[in-house]
Amino acid sequence: MKKNYLKVTAILLALFTIVFSSCDKDDDPTPVREISNMYKIGTTTYTTNKETKTVTINDRGEGTGTRTLSADTVWILEGFVFVANGQTLTIEPGTMIQGKPGQAENASALIVKQGGKIMAEGTAEKPIVFTGLGDTYTGENGYMKQIQGLWGGLIILGKATTNNSVQKRIEGVPEEYSAFYGGNNDNDNSGVLKYVSIRHGGTDIGAGNEINGLTLGGVGNGTVIDYIEVISNVDDGVEFFGGAPNLKHILVAFCGDDSYDYDEGFHGKGQFWVTIQSESSGDRLGEHDGGDGDDETATPYAKPIIYNATYIGNGNGKVITFRDNAGGVYANSIFASQSKGIDVEFRDDKANSLDQLVSKDNLDIKNCLFNQVANQTIAKALTVSEVEGHGTAPSTTASTLASHFSDNSNSISSLNTVGFNNGNHLLIPATGEANNGVAPTDDWFNNVTYQGAFAPGGNNWAQGWTLTFASN
Repeated sequence: MKKNYLKVTAILLALFTIVFSSCDKDDDPTPVREISNMYKIGTTTYTTNKETKTVTINDRGEGTGTRTLSADTVWILEGFVFVANGQTLTIEPGTMIQGKPGQAENASALIVKQGGKIMAEGTAEKPIVFTGLGDTYTGENGYMKQIQGLWGGLIILGKATTNNSVQKRIEGVPEEYSAFYGGNNDNDNSGVLKYVSIRHGGTDIGAGNEINGLTLGGVGNGTVIDYIEVISNVDDGVEFFGGAPNLKHILVAFCGDDSYDYDEGFHGKGQFWVTIQSESSGDRLGEHDGGDGDDETATPYAKPIIYNATYIGNGNGKVITFRDNAGGVYANSIFASQSKGIDVEFRDDKANSLDQLVSKDNLDIKNCLFNQVANQTIAKALTVSEVEGHGTAPSTTASTLASHFSDNSNSISSLNTVGFNNGNHLLIPATGEANNGVAPTDDWFNNVTYQGAFAPGGNNWAQGWTLTFASN
């Protein structure tokens, strides 16, 4: 009897020690039911599967809390998962995050709300990958490069200025969730995205409202965004809703709509932007909209400054459209393989993008190469577009645009080394080609004078860590 009593006492003491030890760790989540491998942090439920080394995240809108997603686990988004105000989500290099399939309210996406932060700093050897359920780093299991719409996307919302009169809800998120953007702090910091690959997204949440690969709503320039791939999204690759984020080394490939889309007074900076259009889909390489309100004169104007872009089309569409009073600067860039060039909208009933180019000096195309674009003619490389029922552009417009093209050192080229040729997307000019750029004067930019996103005769900075240019 005494021996049995001692055994029972020892067992109880051991159990007490295990429970006390686990509860004493502040960072360890509290198990809900150990047999179901579930635990909660706040209102977010995490379901683990030890056999597949996966954790499924199901949020109820309150956010993930401050935590780290480790590279030894595949993290699965079930529905809309938020990083809320005051929370920081850290993602280790080499981590994979997979979104479950679903449409409308069953879609999956990761949304960093105002005041939240994402710290996703991968490396060229260990990129961070966002993709659909069941994918691998190298795209096996039927995940070919041009498969689209398997989950939602990544959305970041900040407090930087837009030209909206009030904060707005971001598109792509159901109205049952709070997802607003915009403010008055252009230095706002939403964290770090570096060496991140965003794949196979673009779920439709209803009425043609797809989620972009990377959505930036009112994001500030305190946010670091560098070495990003968006591949095979149903809608746009990267879309900017105002804000002042600065982005370098961005690759958009095989997206179904526009590659780069900005609106609502986006006034950030960009360098080394690339797009490769699918042979069978894709709209403009750039859709650039500007103002808000009935007359579209709200400020700040959309006037980002973009150096060293390489935009390659599929031969069937436009390079860029500027409309709705949008401005912007493209410098030291290469536009290739499109049947139409850059068009600038005119209308007589409100402020328009032609005004931004002609009289306000807010729209500039300079030191750019147009390669295999618009029948290789200046008259078709830079044109005006008119809105039916809203007037005709002045008769001098064609000559004004031709003068802008020539006076700003743009040129028509016939490089064989850049463009879409015989089914291949060629990005890197040969040594000695595309070297007529002018160095940027802003210290944020890399001080280079070549044209396009890659040094002539140099290396492809997207090689290896992206799906587009996977090592194998």
